[in-house]
Amino acid sequence: MVVDRGIINYLDRANLSIAAPEMMKELGLTATDIGLLGTVFSWSYALMQLPSGWLIDRFGTKKVYTIALIWWSGATMLTGAVHKMSTFIMSRVLLGVGEAPCFPTMAKITSYWFPKKERGLATGIWDSSSKWGPAIAPPLLVFLMVTFGWRALFYITGAIGIVFAIGFFIFYKNPDKSRKLSEMELEYIQSEGAGSEHSIQTSKIKWGELFKYRSVWGMILGFFCTIWIWNIFLVFLPLFLTNVHHVSLKELGIYAGIPWLGGIFGNIFGGYLTKKLVDKEITTPIKAKRALISISAISAAIVVCAVPFVTGLAMTLTLLTLALCFISAMTGSAWALAGDIAPPSMVASVGAIQNFGGYFGGAFSPVVAGIIVDTTGSYSLAFISGGLIAGCAALCYWFIVKNPIQE
Repeated sequence: MVVDRGIINYLDRANLSIAAPEMMKELGLTATDIGLLGTVFSWSYALMQLPSGWLIDRFGTKKVYTIALIWWSGATMLTGAVHKMSTFIMSRVLLGVGEAPCFPTMAKITSYWFPKKERGLATGIWDSSSKWGPAIAPPLLVFLMVTFGWRALFYITGAIGIVFAIGFFIFYKNPDKSRKLSEMELEYIQSEGAGSEHSIQTSKIKWGELFKYRSVWGMILGFFCTIWIWNIFLVFLPLFLTNVHHVSLKELGIYAGIPWLGGIFGNIFGGYLTKKLVDKEITTPIKAKRALISISAISAAIVVCAVPFVTGLAMTLTLLTLALCFISAMTGSAWALAGDIAPPSMVASVGAIQNFGGYFGGAFSPVVAGIIVDTTGSYSLAFISGGLIAGCAALCYWFIVKNPIQE
């Protein structure tokens, strides 16, 4: 069920990139304007990470997530009704506020349902929802846009979110309240202190004291490097294919979704790989995730920097698919790492703080990329600089993130 919510989350983000070409034609927007809309979303999303993690840890996943999902679905529908840049900005700010609790909630739910050695794969599966959304979005949203117009994208995806919010509130249960688990399954889940919100003791560490820990700062800086390139892909991938490779609107529905399939594979295989390393007692859960993130960051840097130097559409799509595969392996392991680094009662808070660092700093990348494109008429510098920044994530996660928070 959390995978479904993640897909809805990213459908509501990806609709801007799909609608962008038509919005630019109808409303006279520039690439910088589209980048700015991506940036203001990221800033509001990042700032709200800090209180959302605390709210989730304080009031529980079910209440906070349901309210958030209804909020961001309403903001999505509002986007389809506006006509001015100022009101577009307001709607994207509201979207960022509403979407902020989504992934910290998923990290918290994972800590309830899975022992530590299982969380890498579980996180890889639910984090793949952030790639299923953009993968599904192009063919679905292009069809809706061609049939009903670009504004319909926002109305329909917003309405879908409200329906799923109601379903989540009705059907989601923590393990200790689930009737589908056997007693043996519940005992296995509870073997490392998981199982329910009540089984997790309150930490002696205050929320503000989390910023005193070296590993937390490594996660903040490392996720900034990761989300910088992630936001460029999320906002500009369809425009890049349209402007540079002259992909038509109907073809865009197919080609813009292909690279995200690599992201899905990277998420799930990365989680599976870290689980196997731990199962075979080759290394610890923390070291397995740090190593995977570091290797993937270096690989992503090489592939992304190579994108401007190829000309054919097939080779470009291959590199973009590989890049998203490595980037997604990084994001999945980073979210799983929050459950290893944080005390059990503060998983959502640490995950949200990491996400804050990623999106507050990474918020600059869409507008910077938009300025580069408008100024130079090329995407080359945006990809090369983004690739180099992504590579720096290896330094942060390998050399700074080392030890769990000790109470």
